[in-house]
Amino acid sequence: MDAAAELLKQADAALSLPRLGGMARPNGVVIVSERRWAFAGVDGSLREGKMPHPPEVLQRLPLARGLVRLWSSLAPVLRPGGVAPSRERWLILTALLAPLGLAFVGGPWSTGAGIALSLILLFTILRGRALHLHGAEHRAIAAVEERRLVSTWTGAARPSRFSPRCGTNFAALALPVTLIADRVLPMAPAFWSPLVVLVLSLALTMELWRLVQKSSRGFWHAFLVPGLALQRLTTREPTLDETQVALRAVAAVLRHEV
Repeated sequence: MDAAAELLKQADAALSLPRLGGMARPNGVVIVSERRWAFAGVDGSLREGKMPHPPEVLQRLPLARGLVRLWSSLAPVLRPGGVAPSRERWLILTALLAPLGLAFVGGPWSTGAGIALSLILLFTILRGRALHLHGAEHRAIAAVEERRLVSTWTGAARPSRFSPRCGTNFAALALPVTLIADRVLPMAPAFWSPLVVLVLSLALTMELWRLVQKSSRGFWHAFLVPGLALQRLTTREPTLDETQVALRAVAAVLRHEV
């Protein structure tokens, strides 16, 4: 049996498994736990690393904990030695940080520039086979949670390609929260106000995100509907080979956890 498949068999029988997250790349899949990350490439390559461990006080402080978690989730891509080449890493950082500078300027042209940068960022992230691998990432993580890793590896099981914890769901929440915060937060008119509104909006969205993820009530799950609908655009049905790419990354992370 393949070494990855053997690890998945052990994981299926484990008493407990860590909660995993992930990220699709044009040429592979990143899977992360709280301690480790692994990138499996469509070419058979495998890279691994450790996740950052922010100070415990920041991980427990409301609002701050969400921003810390958001930044940590990007560590496999943005940190030197991660899965993104240096040029792409700078492009992603520019697309992420430029809206902060544009917020100070204002005006219709800055809005257009922000939209253009967002489109560039989406193209960078979702080019190539990323849409199919995004679906594979979700399927592999669902297989962990349903303890159907081996059957998913062989193709006997096909867990959903849609995920309630996908970053697409977070983005779908962040947009309305930012628009509402821009109108209701009692901010004094100052040049730094747009930056404060944006940071607070992201922090508030992460707190709402945590509440939705922890709640078992249908009312809170209604907040996931826009993001799950959006995943019909950001994912495609993966092939078995693409699902196995994601499962290899899962096996590499669980090798340190099981």
